[in-house]
Amino acid sequence: MFMQTNPFITVRARRPLTDIEFCAWVAQAVPGDRLEYHRGFLVLDTFPMFSHLPDQQRADLVRLGSRAFWAAEQGLVHLVQERTGPDQFAYIAVARPKPKAAAISLSALLLADGGQPDHATDSSGRTAA
Repeated sequence: MFMQTNPFITVRARRPLTDIEFCAWVAQAVPGDRLEYHRGFLVLDTFPMFSHLPDQQRADLVRLGSRAFWAAEQGLVHLVQERTGPDQFAYIAVARPKPKAAAISLSALLLADGGQPDHATDSSGRTAA
């Protein structure tokens, strides 16, 4: 009668992830899946003056961080940090339930409205000047 809980398992990449690999993970992840997408100090690791990374790796990390933030803004993941040491963090994306698809397509909405935005016609249906 007791509810069984499963421990959280965080997947950690063996090498730096690309933004495309991150998106692929987001697309197939089920709610609660966790992915460590960076380990270090993200803001310093992406800043040219402080980063020890070569330019290309730093640019890749900037894209990855931006994509993770975008996914969070879209409601696809939660972004969390776990301190692993002094000035060291594990940056983790936690998958959220996928948003439900819209009940009606944009095409259907445009056809129903005659293809005109509401503000483009007056009360008689003529195009407003």
